[in-house]
Amino acid sequence: MLSRVCRARFVMALALPCSLFAVQSAYAGLGGAPMTPPTDASVSSRTMQPGAHPATAAQGVMRSASSAASSTSASASYTVRETTLGNGTVVREYLAADGSVFGIAWRGPQMPDLNDLLGSYFPQYTAGVTAARAARGGGHGPVAVDQSGLVVHSGGHMGAFNGQAWLPPALPAGVSGSDIQ
Repeated sequence: MLSRVCRARFVMALALPCSLFAVQSAYAGLGGAPMTPPTDASVSSRTMQPGAHPATAAQGVMRSASSAASSTSASASYTVRETTLGNGTVVREYLAADGSVFGIAWRGPQMPDLNDLLGSYFPQYTAGVTAARAARGGGHGPVAVDQSGLVVHSGGHMGAFNGQAWLPPALPAGVSGSDIQ
């Protein structure tokens, strides 16, 4: 007969692999391809012109993909892909004409997995956070990493997280960091 401790370890050993399969990550990568949404997510895409904000676009001031494609504007259009995860968190990916992600924004009750969202830029982000916290004497709170190749702003509190990340060199003509929201 197994002792309670051994039985608890056995149950945990069986439960851990099952729980890992139950976690649904949204795999994306800043500078790479857009995320593959989890099965419980809803996704919508909109074509934007530089200077149009996704928040106003969601209220009906956005150009349709067909009218943007026929536009003779000198500025390149870009796509905003909005994914609402099953937990209610909304992730917006900003895609250049070639399909690469040049910016990401999030808001919602749970923090998304920044390791997935930032992709190969995650180590640069964590190094920036470590340096920023060391400079201000540690602690928690909002995070800002402002570097020439990567900008990440993240903050909020339990139940209401938000943030933005973008690659300054990859921003299309006419698009600024303030457009990533």
